[in-house]
Amino acid sequence: MARVDDLDGLMAELPEAETITAGLEDLRRGVKDTVGALLVAIAAPRLRSLGLDVPPDDRLPDEPELRLYRHLCRISTDGGAYVQYKAMLSRLVSFEEALERRVWAKIRAEG
Repeated sequence: MARVDDLDGLMAELPEAETITAGLEDLRRGVKDTVGALLVAIAAPRLRSLGLDVPPDDRLPDEPELRLYRHLCRISTDGGAYVQYKAMLSRLVSFEEALERRVWAKIRAEG
């Protein structure tokens, strides 16, 4: 996919945009075990294809899906880690799909 300028503007108000932005910053600082960093790692190939500056795979956490689930198990007080995990993944997919629509619309508009 072609590179698009103003990805921050395209990401504005999308579901999970703040979490993804924070995760990208965490990864750039070498912090790998935040919810945002783990979501970025899970979606890294697709996010890169949409033009986001995701760190290389060797700087991403291993097994991010498992790490995210374990993290949620540690912080869940009501045993709802699995429900939270599935909800986060669903919002992540919604973010990816919405960003992809915006990127393609911008590419078409710029001709």
